Amino acid sequence: MVVKLQRPILIGGLGLSFSLWMVQSWHHSIMQVGELSLVSLLAVGGGLWLWKRNFPHDHAEQPSGIITDRETAVNAIAKTEVVINQLAQEAATHPALDTLKTQLAALPVELDRQDLRLAVTGGKFVGKSTLIQVLESSNWQETQQRVSFQETAPLFREVESSDAAILTETAKSDLVLFLTNGDLTDSEFQALKQLTATNQPQVLVFNKQDQYLPDERASILQSLKQRQQDHVVAVSAAPVAVKVRKHQADGNVQEWMEQPAADIQQLTQQLNEILVQQSQQLVWTTTTRQALLLKAEAKNYLNGVRCDRATPIIEQYQWIAAAAAFANPVPALDILATAAINAQMVMDLGNIYQQKFSLEQAQTVAGTMGSLMLKLGLVELSTKAISTVLKSNAVTFVAGGLVQGVSAAYLTRVAGLSLIAYFEQQEIALDSGNNLNLDKLRQTLQNVFQQNQQLAFLQGFVKQGVKRLVPEVVG
Repeated sequence: MVVKLQRPILIGGLGLSFSLWMVQSWHHSIMQVGELSLVSLLAVGGGLWLWKRNFPHDHAEQPSGIITDRETAVNAIAKTEVVINQLAQEAATHPALDTLKTQLAALPVELDRQDLRLAVTGGKFVGKSTLIQVLESSNWQETQQRVSFQETAPLFREVESSDAAILTETAKSDLVLFLTNGDLTDSEFQALKQLTATNQPQVLVFNKQDQYLPDERASILQSLKQRQQDHVVAVSAAPVAVKVRKHQADGNVQEWMEQPAADIQQLTQQLNEILVQQSQQLVWTTTTRQALLLKAEAKNYLNGVRCDRATPIIEQYQWIAAAAAFANPVPALDILATAAINAQMVMDLGNIYQQKFSLEQAQTVAGTMGSLMLKLGLVELSTKAISTVLKSNAVTFVAGGLVQGVSAAYLTRVAGLSLIAYFEQQEIALDSGNNLNLDKLRQTLQNVFQQNQQLAFLQGFVKQGVKRLVPEVVG
């Protein structure tokens, strides 16, 4: 699509740049610090060049702890609806819309669900199936509430990303029974942390306790409680058969193997307490969790649509900045021109992401980003990087203003990508830019740099810049 740019700030900034150049062109001694400052950001690496579609996905921010009021879940559903409606407004034919709307329509029904869903998970051979069989065949419930159990696939298999996918499946469950056969391994601990991060209520079940001596059993249980704190129980879903020896009156000895009954008392007691005290809250918590996960999914789709529209704008501005800086050999003025373009870019990108900025606000944001860039202290490294690339071709290296031109393009792209990353984190449809969080913007900018400090793609970016600025050299 062709993006029409309205650029009042751009025109004013370039006009001022040209006027100052006319005055300063009479002076041949210009401080070089301007040039160094201008290219100081190049060292962040050309990884940004290929970052167009690789922004971090929006993650569902889950509340901490059991949801104790229905209103919290209702509000979560409402916020999710806002995002889905916005996606429908901006991309009416998006292929995911029907599925998102269907899932959204099911959430209000979930609020009043009476049955509870329990997931049973853990590694291989920890006794998941056996525990479910024992629970389903035992008359352990003190309430008449329907409880269903769902066993997950085994965790910790040697399949990439399998654990995350398996644990994600538990999102629709109200409670997770996490089984272990001993003290927690690091993998098990990380899995529990992932469940906690998604606000998933859980009970840590130490199964096969009968296979340990009493002292060992107590030590393991204490260790589990120290790491998990709440809801830790010990069970023996299928105790090991024991040999029974009976001495007869005639002196003969009779021996046989006897299967002890399953010992799940601690678990059933814990489950009954939860059913009585937190049944409704667990349902609200699950509904809230599902709503926020759905919201994050819809927001990722929306961000993708907006990124497709924002990327051409960034690319146009970066090459406009390059041409302006290349034509004007005064380094300090290059910075001014680049800043002017960035201010207009703030407004254009803000319009795409429903973040409305006034002219003054856009200028403030652009100035703040420019200041943050200069404070990163990458002057020496960036200067060497751009010089090394350009020195590979003596003709391009001596072309006047080429360093400034490529630098201006790169800085404009960096600023645009940082703004996109910042806007993607915001809630939908803020009325204005008054709520701009400069601290968060600063952190976002720094994160973009930290994630893209590779120089591997810098040569490709510079080559494209040279092709645009001095096409006769590469033609």
